[in-house]
Amino acid sequence: MTITGEKRRFLFLQGPHGPFFHGLGQMLRKAGAEVWRVAFNRGDMAFWPDRASRIPYRGRAEDWPETIARLLREKQITDLVLYGDTRPIHAEAVKAARALGITIHVFEEGYLRPHWITYERGGANGHSRLMDMSVAQMQEALAKGQIDQPEAPARWGDMRQHIFWGALYHWFVLTGFWDFRNFRPHRSLSVGQEFLLYLRRLVLLPFHRWDRMVAQFRIRRGGFPYHLVLLQLEHDASFRAHSPFASMTDFLAVVIAGFAEGAPAHHHLVFKAHPLEDGRAPLARELRRLARLHGVTSRVHFVRGGKLAELLNHARSAVTVNSTAGQQVLWRGMPLKTFGAAVYAKPEFVSTQALPAFFARPTRPDTRAYRDFRHYLLETSQITGGFYSGRGRRELLRQVVDLMLAPEDPYDALLSGNAAPRQQLRLVN
Repeated sequence: MTITGEKRRFLFLQGPHGPFFHGLGQMLRKAGAEVWRVAFNRGDMAFWPDRASRIPYRGRAEDWPETIARLLREKQITDLVLYGDTRPIHAEAVKAARALGITIHVFEEGYLRPHWITYERGGANGHSRLMDMSVAQMQEALAKGQIDQPEAPARWGDMRQHIFWGALYHWFVLTGFWDFRNFRPHRSLSVGQEFLLYLRRLVLLPFHRWDRMVAQFRIRRGGFPYHLVLLQLEHDASFRAHSPFASMTDFLAVVIAGFAEGAPAHHHLVFKAHPLEDGRAPLARELRRLARLHGVTSRVHFVRGGKLAELLNHARSAVTVNSTAGQQVLWRGMPLKTFGAAVYAKPEFVSTQALPAFFARPTRPDTRAYRDFRHYLLETSQITGGFYSGRGRRELLRQVVDLMLAPEDPYDALLSGNAAPRQQLRLVN
């Protein structure tokens, strides 16, 4: 059967910062589909230059549910495309689309990032179909074919590209405020504050790099056993929508209390910030306060972003809410404790121990089962490429359009034996 976009009508909402969604829309048009994009601010307008297919929304947030339901009907939309499914405008659109039987395409950062992105239908993260699948079901699907796992490329881009597109997007939103005065960002900060944080992050990159090098040197030269805590962005959708904590400070308090109670006296605790941490949450200050409170000041360390591999290579265990970086922990066969909903939080992988007991003697994951799980992700929802670099977008577009136009979603396609061929990767220097 020929893959075609004929008789398909796609409506795009908000996407990742940068030109990826526009490039995807152009490719779908070449396949024969009709494509529109709702723009909620000047940033959305700037990254979707095709005026004929752009639909500005300048209404109030409370009028959006009625507007999107009407828009889906009037345009006879067959497919809804969005980046993340938890921000309020997307959550309302998903409700309306489901009521009309519309296919929902959700993009997210890769569950196996940074070398892959996530593409699913219906929902992602805590709303993913993976949440209800057992490892045994995944192994059954994999058994239907002889499939080799793809290798990861050396890189798809630079974190600076991610930061650059984010800063540019918020600049457009800020300078075009009066055209979209009803727009409210899905995060708690104003658009101006978001832009200043991105700008501050760019300016402070050299200073943070130096601070990170000093912290890593002290940990490396200390010679002590340590447990690694993988921090997330407090405003990240996975943390906000799929965790039991109201703030990152709440998580820090639980972890340090558990460490102080259960860890051997010669063990240390290393907190690694997310690479895009911008200072809106006072992590370093709260860590110092909590460490003093529990009498473990000399045993607690803070690392500002950077590469995860070196810290993981020497850690005894890791703790996180539901960071995708937990997958790198499991890939190494290390004990992992999680608190929030995550696609990898299967009983075969993550510890069910209370936190003090975990720090005292953590249980290890079933590494064979995890390798099957990872293999399953690579054959279904994980697509090679990236949103922010030119090379990453090109690799992504070569594959994802066919997946979107296919009659079955990637999970059903693998089970039925109709999985699309995947890109054969070559390592890049």
